Amino acid sequence: QVQLVESGGGLVQAGGSLRLSCAASGRTFSSDVMAWFRQAPGKEREFVAAMRRWSGPVYADSVKGRFTISRDDPKNTVYLQMNSLKPEDTAVYYCAARIGVVRITRYEYDYWGPGTQVTVSS
Repeated sequence: QVQLVESGGGLVQAGGSLRLSCAASGRTFSSDVMAWFRQAPGKEREFVAAMRRWSGPVYADSVKGRFTISRDDPKNTVYLQMNSLKPEDTAVYYCAARIGVVRITRYEYDYWGPGTQVTVSS
């Protein structure tokens, strides 16, 4: 059974940093696309960042220059380093995976974690 489990969320002041982790189990994701999405209260789940092994990362415009996605394939883990956080980054952050190429639409991802809350205070 495939499982994705996020960790590292929490409460941080504006301008601060957090590092999210997503541990995958159940199969090897080294060839898959690993991605991060987020969902704020009352809003749709939106794309944040994604990367496929041997390919460059893709970021949403709203996080470019502030967030960095990385992966450790031997550990089946993907990370999201979030710097210069803003109150508008407050959301539940989800890890997702899919087979194939990078997509930015949530409907095209097959596997999801339960999410981790990130709250940025002003």
